[in-house]
Amino acid sequence: MNQSKQYIITIDQSTSATKVMLFNKKAELVERISIPHQQYYPQDGFVEHDAAKIFSNVISGLNTLISKTKVQESDIAGIGITNQRETSLIWDKTSGKPVANAAVWQCQRGAALCKELLETAWNQKIKKKTGLRIDPYFSASKLSWIMQNTAGLAEKAQSGDLMLGTMDSWLLYKLTGGKVHATDYSNACRTMLFNIHTLEWDSEILDLFQLHASMFPEVKFSDEVFGYTDSSVVFENPIAISGLIGDSHGALFGQNCFTPGMAKSTYGTGSSMMMNIGEDALDAPEGLVTSVGYSRDKKIHYVFEGNIHCTGDTLNWLKNEVQLISDASETEPLANSVENNNGVYLVPAFVGLGAPYWDNDARACLSGMPRNTTKAHIVRAALESIAYQVKDLVSLMEEKGGIPLKELRVDGGPTRNNFLMQFQSDILSREVVCSNIEEISALGATFLAGLATGFWNDLEEIEALRKAGKVFQPKMEKETIAILEAGWKKAVERTRL
Repeated sequence: MNQSKQYIITIDQSTSATKVMLFNKKAELVERISIPHQQYYPQDGFVEHDAAKIFSNVISGLNTLISKTKVQESDIAGIGITNQRETSLIWDKTSGKPVANAAVWQCQRGAALCKELLETAWNQKIKKKTGLRIDPYFSASKLSWIMQNTAGLAEKAQSGDLMLGTMDSWLLYKLTGGKVHATDYSNACRTMLFNIHTLEWDSEILDLFQLHASMFPEVKFSDEVFGYTDSSVVFENPIAISGLIGDSHGALFGQNCFTPGMAKSTYGTGSSMMMNIGEDALDAPEGLVTSVGYSRDKKIHYVFEGNIHCTGDTLNWLKNEVQLISDASETEPLANSVENNNGVYLVPAFVGLGAPYWDNDARACLSGMPRNTTKAHIVRAALESIAYQVKDLVSLMEEKGGIPLKELRVDGGPTRNNFLMQFQSDILSREVVCSNIEEISALGATFLAGLATGFWNDLEEIEALRKAGKVFQPKMEKETIAILEAGWKKAVERTRL
């Protein structure tokens, strides 16, 4: 073990902010610096970030963290990076400057191309190779759009003067003074350009999207040392950069979901659900995708993943649009004030239904209301809708993967709601274990950075550091679960008429 070092710094490059965090040997968060950045909407459906400004924020965050904590550079074992995954950009190899703003994961600039490809044999071919469904959410169509709509890029690509990557690649490249162009398997697999079976950028798909192989980063395991900080950029002495991993994957690792059947659900505006399926890239059932969950010790661990559009945002709707509550904390006592949902169901398909339905035309529906329906019943139905959507994904994962869910490890703001967590446990008939740390994605990157640098020795040492929060055990009878689920499925069908 590296006994002389006391800390790991982790950069969490999220959609709305740059967060720079300091963790100690007990995996405790010592300090956090957060610097927001602007979202750009140049036209309908387009979402962009200024990557140069984001890197400037990273440097500012690192310097502020050191200044505020008085930590010595010699005490830092390594720097981890976790990031919004599908956001991607292209930059000039000579100048090191982006050729255009980064296209954010929400950006729909590739929608027309994706719609066209869905009608061809590429639909199944891409899913087979990459594990993903064709969708503008992933990086491929965004990068292709930038190439086709920015003057002079085709010539630069031909001459090998362009680089591309997700945000982790960009930050790594800049922090190393342009010496390292690399990414990890978790980020690569979310581009829709990476073959998860051969573990290589897929030349056939690269040709389809008119992207040159010379532009792409080297792909490595998350627990490798990728490079070192350059003194002309930050810090006087070089510090190892390791622990690169996409944010949802970082949460999986931070939750210690190391064996098949372990799963995590992050409850945010929407929800990301991942189940560890082992070292074989099983074909995902319709409605889910197969991704690299995490990579370490020269091994790849795969997951089934599903993304739900609207979970925590349902509570925002209750507060901001229909004004049934003034704060999310009111939902728990309101839900507990009634004995049951009184037959009331809310399906929050405000922007369509995500996994496992993928129905963009579906719209939200509040149904089953008898005359004695109260505000409490509607609030309860809203909370229950979050748990039902997670159950839909779990059921599909278990059925297809043949791997029963052992327990569900959860994180995110809504996990503080005891009613929701108990109902989640009941409807799953499984134990639900809450995280006691908010920055779980950053913790995952921290663990991987620590493994790469000898800060920690192995997974057993990391598991010993885990501090679980509240644990919820299922209490509901099977007959009651069956009745509630039947009502939910009927309500979902009403949104899809």
